[in-house]
Amino acid sequence: MRRTALLVSAALLTSLLPLAVARAADDPPPVPVDRFEGEVPFASPPENGLFTWGSDTDDPPTLGLGPRDDAPEGDQVLTGTYDISGYGGFTHDFAFAEPAHDWSAHKGIRFWWEGQDNGKKIAFELKDGGANGEASELWTTSFTDDFTGWKQIEIPFTDFAYRTDYQPVGGIDHVLGLTQMWGYAVTLPVGAPGRFAMDGVELYGKADQSLRANVTTDSAVYPVAQGRTATVEVTVATTGSAPIDEPVTVAYETAGGTASDTDYTPLKGEFTFPAGTASGTTRTLRVATLKDRTAAENAETIPLKLTVTGAKAPSETPQVVIDAHGLPYLDDKLPVKRRVADLLSRMSLEEKAGQMTQAERGAVGTGADVAAYDLGSLLSGGGSTPTPNTAEAWAKMIDSFQLRAQATRFQIPLIYGVDAVHGHNNLVGATVMPHNIGIGATRDPQLAQQTGAVTAAEVRATGVPWDFAPCLCVTRDERWGRSYESFGEDPALVESMETVIQGLQGARSGKDLSRDDKVLATAKHFVGDGGTAYGSSTTGTYTIDQGVTTVTRQQLEAVHLAPYRTAVDRGVGTVMPSYSSLDVVGDGLGPVKMHARADMITGVLKQRLGFDGFVISDWNGIDQIPGDYASDVRTSVNAGVDMVMAPYAYRDFRTALVTEVRAGRVSEKRVDDAVSRILTQKFKLGLFEKPYADTSGASKIGSAGHRAVARKAAAESQVLLKNSGGVLPLKKSQKVYVAGSNADDIGNQSGGWTVTWQGSSGDITPGTTILEAMRKNSSSLTYSKDASEPTSGYDVGVVVVGETPYAEGVGDVGNGHDLQLSAADQAAVDKVCAAMKCAVLIVSGRPQLIGDRLGGIDALVASWLPGTEGDGVADVLYGKRAFTGQLPVTWPRSEAQLPINVGDPTYDPQFPYGWGLTTLTKVPDGGTATLKALGAAARAAERAGADATGRALVTKARLIVQQKDISAAFAKPFADADHLLLTGRYGEAVAKLTEAYRAA
Repeated sequence: MRRTALLVSAALLTSLLPLAVARAADDPPPVPVDRFEGEVPFASPPENGLFTWGSDTDDPPTLGLGPRDDAPEGDQVLTGTYDISGYGGFTHDFAFAEPAHDWSAHKGIRFWWEGQDNGKKIAFELKDGGANGEASELWTTSFTDDFTGWKQIEIPFTDFAYRTDYQPVGGIDHVLGLTQMWGYAVTLPVGAPGRFAMDGVELYGKADQSLRANVTTDSAVYPVAQGRTATVEVTVATTGSAPIDEPVTVAYETAGGTASDTDYTPLKGEFTFPAGTASGTTRTLRVATLKDRTAAENAETIPLKLTVTGAKAPSETPQVVIDAHGLPYLDDKLPVKRRVADLLSRMSLEEKAGQMTQAERGAVGTGADVAAYDLGSLLSGGGSTPTPNTAEAWAKMIDSFQLRAQATRFQIPLIYGVDAVHGHNNLVGATVMPHNIGIGATRDPQLAQQTGAVTAAEVRATGVPWDFAPCLCVTRDERWGRSYESFGEDPALVESMETVIQGLQGARSGKDLSRDDKVLATAKHFVGDGGTAYGSSTTGTYTIDQGVTTVTRQQLEAVHLAPYRTAVDRGVGTVMPSYSSLDVVGDGLGPVKMHARADMITGVLKQRLGFDGFVISDWNGIDQIPGDYASDVRTSVNAGVDMVMAPYAYRDFRTALVTEVRAGRVSEKRVDDAVSRILTQKFKLGLFEKPYADTSGASKIGSAGHRAVARKAAAESQVLLKNSGGVLPLKKSQKVYVAGSNADDIGNQSGGWTVTWQGSSGDITPGTTILEAMRKNSSSLTYSKDASEPTSGYDVGVVVVGETPYAEGVGDVGNGHDLQLSAADQAAVDKVCAAMKCAVLIVSGRPQLIGDRLGGIDALVASWLPGTEGDGVADVLYGKRAFTGQLPVTWPRSEAQLPINVGDPTYDPQFPYGWGLTTLTKVPDGGTATLKALGAAARAAERAGADATGRALVTKARLIVQQKDISAAFAKPFADADHLLLTGRYGEAVAKLTEAYRAA
């Protein structure tokens, strides 16, 4: 059907459809938004265009423009297919560099949709206000696909509701202004494959101003000290910011609440915003509170009821709150233990259950549920950020939630948590450190502590007092998608890096936690998550993450539990159980989910190790315990979990916990223990005295000083595996050819858990790529990502290859990932290394299989995931610093060897654990006689407790031994030596190195 015939058909259809309204005589003509005739490109922000998105790589729909004989408007339509498991859809964002669009003259938006009659709801969203399309408020509505063929969907702007789970902050007004429109988005149905077609998006009708006036207040909660006056600003605003054309009357009255008339001066009255009042006009109401004779009281609420005529009323009734006062728990001069006991004695079971509940910030909307459910904690999961993603916006968002907690009777502050696992990685512009695998390669405990201190300072400056880090897993299989979250495969190495806890928290006693540059740390994931067997996972398509760790009791104690003993000794404030199951050989229990293991959480962690902090579950971690939800709750809490991360099921958890206690299946004593532990940390953090963000340190976020620490960490993390002919360090005068997929990609070199959960390739956050850093050091450099440029005439080539970002089980080998370089990276290595001397840098979260290519590579560097400071990589490439890094994990020859670890009876890797060549230092001369002398000196240093001397002697011996070729007979004692070094047995370490030397 061609267009002329179609328009006749469409006109007839319009008269039959309830959503299609005939144009009124005084309506302005429709204004096209998208005709899909090719005028809208496929392009991502900041450009004008259509782009797709989704919760993982499979969820974004396909999109295309194509001719259709039945196109309702023009000749082409927008078509697509989808198969979405999480969420997915498409967006048209208007160009950031151009002014926003003004839609305020129109009644609504309409478009043609080709129905499939699948009964599914399709969400349609508008982007209003803010700096650009990706930093704007979202206003949402939906329509149901319950028809077949083309239908024009008309949606008046009054049908759109503010999306409370997507929270732009920093001056956006939560009013559908329509004067700054940045585009629209369509969220497609989940759970079944489908197709769609869309055409002719346009604005229609004349704006009805009587439906566009809103009355708002400047806050939902107004805490005030007893005897003081609360000031409430009442504002009238209109969509489009036009003056109101009819009077708006506001009647107000203080009524209800927990305060009595003797606590405040009742307020009642009425005022009118007359016709013609400008949008944004404000009136002020004052609620005066009174001092009474009661010396100590809970917080009391005074609702201010607003009845609005001629406009929409506020979405909730604002409350004035008379602050709690005079109660012992509020006295910061009392011991924490006494304050906890006093507060606990006053709390109801429901309030205690609320303290044990943690919700995702995106689930609580504007935060009313914080008070309604007495929530103890909120978190931002990976990528759950305010919009815009700035330090100021983080602080404002968290302060808005803390304000909600002030409306509870004891005003117990929230404790807000984030996964800042390598810097404040959720925040754009933060200093992004190397991932833990790189920190382990530095073998530098003091530097690990410094990275923790920088992270803590940047996290706390945004209002976040709690960090879900460090990960103390001991990674035993490089096929695990979380390998890079581990400091290494040797528990002794992991223990040595736990200085990061002091960097985060400060003193072991917790006395520094109230500082504006310290945060509560979390040791995770207790216990054994790094030992899961390949193929044991039952989570989706994961192959190893969240699987089963099968160990003897001795292996459990020596390998996986050892780092937690150290963490407890260091005063770590919280511990998070693992998703994985633990199967201890001989205990008769079989595999049991760690969230259910009372013998480990209560028996070992709390009782035997003496952990006095609190245990926080992982994201929906209790849901993986077999049984119904009620049994999950009682099993996990009885096992010793003190706070449950129930991101979107927080209401269900709190209700279930209260029910289980009242039924006697969870004891009140267990609940009191959990709440006491949580409150203790809140008091130590100083949250009762200073619940709101202290942003005095915000200017240091991403500062030169902080980036200098990250730069040093990146430099020290580089492990030089091979250096034939002294190719490295490079000279400034050399003509350098640079290639490879990871040379110029800040996202790839930062890895997962960067801005979003999975991370992403590209220019996702400020930083310096390896290529950019190399350009600063080279007088002549050519870059060709795919090595397609001519390769003749160069002194040396540098090929930077490796992985793209992933996190957790998404990155498991066999789940769309392997340990091989991509075909493009292999081709770049082959071409460059055949043409000139070459150095290959592998940017990855775990070893990559080099295989037969090693012989053709002159220098090989394990760069790990160095973070945003590529200058650190260039520092060692160009000899500003020496290569000093050592392998934190064994580098295998083939995947068939996995798992392979230091201490294995059979051990024949490509590079052994602890391997790491150096530059800028002359390798010591000598052979067995020299090693014998070094061994004697090392034993003497060990006896004398001279650790620095002992380590230096072992390092000297290692440098001598590393001149030999690697064989199986060489590799095993060599790797064992590094383990002995980390455990302070310097004489034995030199003896093992001597054994390796002789074997070679």
